[in-house]
Amino acid sequence: MTIQVQKSFGGRAASMGQGTLFLVGTPIGNLEDMSFRAIRTLREADLIAAEDTRQTRKLLTHFEIATKLVSYHEHNKAASGPELIRLLKEGSSIALVSDAGLPAISDPGADLVRDAAAFDIPVVAIPGPNAALSALIVSGLPTERFQFAGFPPRERKVLLRWLEELKACTETLLFYEAPHRIAKTLRAMLDVWGDRRIALVRELTKRHEETARGTITEALELLELHPPLGEYCLVVHGADPLATRSNGLSETRWWEDLTITEHVRHYESESGDRKEAMKRAASDREVPKRDIYNAYITEAAEKDESESEE
Repeated sequence: MTIQVQKSFGGRAASMGQGTLFLVGTPIGNLEDMSFRAIRTLREADLIAAEDTRQTRKLLTHFEIATKLVSYHEHNKAASGPELIRLLKEGSSIALVSDAGLPAISDPGADLVRDAAAFDIPVVAIPGPNAALSALIVSGLPTERFQFAGFPPRERKVLLRWLEELKACTETLLFYEAPHRIAKTLRAMLDVWGDRRIALVRELTKRHEETARGTITEALELLELHPPLGEYCLVVHGADPLATRSNGLSETRWWEDLTITEHVRHYESESGDRKEAMKRAASDREVPKRDIYNAYITEAAEKDESESEE
């Protein structure tokens, strides 16, 4: 296999008559954060592909950019993506933007980048604002290592499992969350992770920008007093690395002293689904699910027999 090396400017793609896909960062609230290079790129591109054309039209109007605008989003990417790739292969330059911030982060732009790279089409980043990193640097939490996890799952059962998978991460964790779900997500974090340090950052770069620093419990108390407004970035302290190392056995084999029935019931109390609980217990113990089922039935029968004798 030969590694693919991209020469972003004046390389083989240009000599073959192919265009360039520009990933253009746009303001996350404050229009003064728009860079000179981003404005020039949007003006010079043959086409601008936008997640929400109505939102992007406001930006283009403000900066007097007349470039043709087309729609590219999650619901039309299957049809729009191949057409954009065709235009790029024929030599058109295309600027991709999201509603705000850097494109291709938690949005379908990543698919377009993948497809362009597969055809040796240059993909060039035009750096700009990013909500997650902006929240991280004002959070007061460690910045040496961090993990961006995007939007948490909506369904509680899936959310708890997802948080369990992140529980042992020692990196600072970054999330996006909507105002109507933030309290539910924080309560789930408290249940799974305990009362960690957190920063709630909202309305970044806008007039009502606010950063609340404290514990998860204190954050929930704040939301009780002041109902959440605006999109949030959550910055959460990672697991204590010393505790993780010293309690490595308990972190990875916390269930070791439980019977199989107790193990299954622990997960069942979280999800309400016994079949799923058995599947997770089997995964923990690295045994077939049927072994968990048989042991569970046997233990339950023995317990019932013991209670009847009493």
